[in-house]
Amino acid sequence: MTMPNSIDETVDLLARGAYVADRSLATAIFLALRMKRPLLLEGEAGVGKTEIAKVLAEALGRRLIRLQCYEGLDTSNAVYEWNYQAQMIEIRLAEAAGSQDLTELGKDIFSERFLIRRPILQALSPDVAGPPVFLIDELDRADEPFEAYLLEVLSDFQVTVPEIGTIKASEPPIVIITSNRTREIHDALKRRCLYHWVDYPNAERELEILKLKAPGASQRLSGEVVAFVQALRGLDLYKSPGVAETIDWATALTELDALALDQQIVNDTLGALLKYQDDIARVRGSEAAKILEEIRAAARAAE
Repeated sequence: MTMPNSIDETVDLLARGAYVADRSLATAIFLALRMKRPLLLEGEAGVGKTEIAKVLAEALGRRLIRLQCYEGLDTSNAVYEWNYQAQMIEIRLAEAAGSQDLTELGKDIFSERFLIRRPILQALSPDVAGPPVFLIDELDRADEPFEAYLLEVLSDFQVTVPEIGTIKASEPPIVIITSNRTREIHDALKRRCLYHWVDYPNAERELEILKLKAPGASQRLSGEVVAFVQALRGLDLYKSPGVAETIDWATALTELDALALDQQIVNDTLGALLKYQDDIARVRGSEAAKILEEIRAAARAAE
């Protein structure tokens, strides 16, 4: 699949992967593809940041390489490491054969055939399908020293392996970086990227997403689910539900053969929508009843 040549083509490309994007997001993606620059996507958890990389890889027919970030992530897990067991076997075989050329042996055991490529080095390697989509997921969870290490990777698309030298990508991968903003990403890294804040969708777009991702839900149920979730995001909750939770809740309600919302089914299924007990306790009961009444009042007014 060729790269999109316009913002409209980018919207269509994402739509083929069942991803409903607003024009500002499609513009950021289009520019990142055209300019061959990393794209940093920030936003609340569950708004669809990671899904963008998956959809791009599938739509463009590229390999998806994912680096899941976490505290303590280091180069041996993210970039490369040596196959020490195979190296030791090679050394023992050389000793058994009576080899005395330690210089040549050193060059041999620190060669490509003993190099284990982790996600970053894989992303810089050539691929017959074209440069892969490289997803650096939840960068804010990684330590700051690892973020600093990425500066060379994102500016020159290369890494340095001391025993071999510099390995540089012949063509830059498509880099998507996500952050839930549990901490601020440093300006030095942001300067190497294009940036977009992925916000919660409005009701119209969320309903469109729900029709694609939870097609079994009735039209009335989908509308009420979206209205309920939109109302929840206006409350002071510890964690507002993301689009992923909206889809999960609609799917759960469909499994229960619900055709519309009522207070009982809302109270019984809030665990599919909210993931903190304090939030569930606040919404369950009178708050849920209040939101449902507002939804019904709005429906009556629209008739």
